[in-house]
Amino acid sequence: MKMNIRLSLLYLLLAGATVLAQTPANGPSTSAGEHAPSGSSAPVSSVLPDLDKLRAAASQATLDLGHLRIDKWKADANSKQQAQANADSIQRNLTSALPVLIDAVRSAPQDLNAEFKLYRNLNALYDVFASLTEVTGAFGPKGDYEALAQQLETFDSVRRNLGDALEQLTSSTQSELVQLRTQVRAYQRVTAAAPPKKVVVDDTQPAKKTVHKKKKPAASSGSSPSPASDAKPKDSTGAASSAPKP
Repeated sequence: MKMNIRLSLLYLLLAGATVLAQTPANGPSTSAGEHAPSGSSAPVSSVLPDLDKLRAAASQATLDLGHLRIDKWKADANSKQQAQANADSIQRNLTSALPVLIDAVRSAPQDLNAEFKLYRNLNALYDVFASLTEVTGAFGPKGDYEALAQQLETFDSVRRNLGDALEQLTSSTQSELVQLRTQVRAYQRVTAAAPPKKVVVDDTQPAKKTVHKKKKPAASSGSSPSPASDAKPKDSTGAASSAPKP
């Protein structure tokens, strides 16, 4: 129970690591007054060999469950009904849910979320499988009990190893989170200490140039009358003489 609580808290903590991990890669190094954790984190043990054992045990357990004849047991109807329901539930988990979770961990062995989901499912599977094995030993043939007990032992071994690997992975992830937080705080201090950049905006509008338009010459309409034809004869006093009346 304590292990599940610790893993749940760390899973929530990892959500914050996504934001912290977005710090610029070329950000400032850690200041001398605030050192990052010395040395690299301890290597996390591989769970791949246990995944192979778990897959083999799941396949064999599916066959063993198919050989059970719960309706032939010397037990009351309620016990048989409950045992059959547990057997059906275990078979569905072994053939559908468990293979998907195993493949997810195999593709990303250092993924805390994938390992936690497999560990949680394996714990639930172990509890129901252990109950069915115990009932089989009480009411079923000895051979059926021994077959189920063998696979139950494998499930227990794998879940214990997976729990140890999760504990190492959570410790390593916690160290990385501390280092990320340290780098983010150092980056924020350097950014706050840097002088603000001044941006000069020249909003002076240039003077508009006066454009002088050239006047076009007036167009001449028709031919101008000659001065000789328009001039009237003048007398000796300089006044224009009138034409003689008939």
